[in-house]
Amino acid sequence: MKKYWQIAKNTWDETVSFRLNFVMWRVRVVLQILTLYFLWFSILPKETSFFAYSQSHILTYILGTSLISAFVLSSRSYSVGDEINRGDLSNFLIKPINYFFYHFARDISDKTMNIVFSITELTILFFILRPPLFIQTDALYFSLFIIATLLALLLYFFFNFLLGMVGFWSPEVWAPRFIFFTVITFFAGGLFPLDILPQKIFTIFQFLPFSYLLYFPLKIYLGQLSLNQIFQGMAITMIWVLLMYLVVKFVWQKGLVVYTAQGR
Repeated sequence: MKKYWQIAKNTWDETVSFRLNFVMWRVRVVLQILTLYFLWFSILPKETSFFAYSQSHILTYILGTSLISAFVLSSRSYSVGDEINRGDLSNFLIKPINYFFYHFARDISDKTMNIVFSITELTILFFILRPPLFIQTDALYFSLFIIATLLALLLYFFFNFLLGMVGFWSPEVWAPRFIFFTVITFFAGGLFPLDILPQKIFTIFQFLPFSYLLYFPLKIYLGQLSLNQIFQGMAITMIWVLLMYLVVKFVWQKGLVVYTAQGR
């Protein structure tokens, strides 16, 4: 455990060393938050509702997506494909270290830094904009929200790792990742609540894994799901987490069979 703590600490130090890159990334995040915030603020005036969402609920949802995205959708495992292509994977295979835990530790460090800055940014925006927010005071719902968020973190980690393992068979590891990153915000409910979509489309989304990354935890926080719906959603999430784990494990074993690292 100590070595993975050191890996996480080194990742934190690495991020801090590239200050300009990190600052520009956070500026982009803040601009995205403000764009969505003012869009929905203008669409949904006070004392009105939109698909059962009041202004406070929809603004809480939009700001909440930023906070959860900083924790769930941030990742350092994007480097898996490059490490395979460069042959750097060989260095990990001969070391007394678990490659999955190594990248998970890096991910946790990255997520921790992003969540710290995200909370700071949202706090500043709150005092500037004074948005009408919904505060969840029910301990049970808040606890279930935390659990759903942690499950979403695991699910996204396996997605990222699976995309990186494309490097076993192709040097083009960024194309599928770029496509995935482009569509994930929409399919996860990062732009708007998914239940405002037509019912048939929303039903399909409920059985896909993406809605459980952002939409599902936020619906729990807003208190708009019954306990039966929450436990059903968590069961589906856990099934997807287990399925993705098995797929990643299978692809990893198949990838090692074809892996070569000339000159290493």
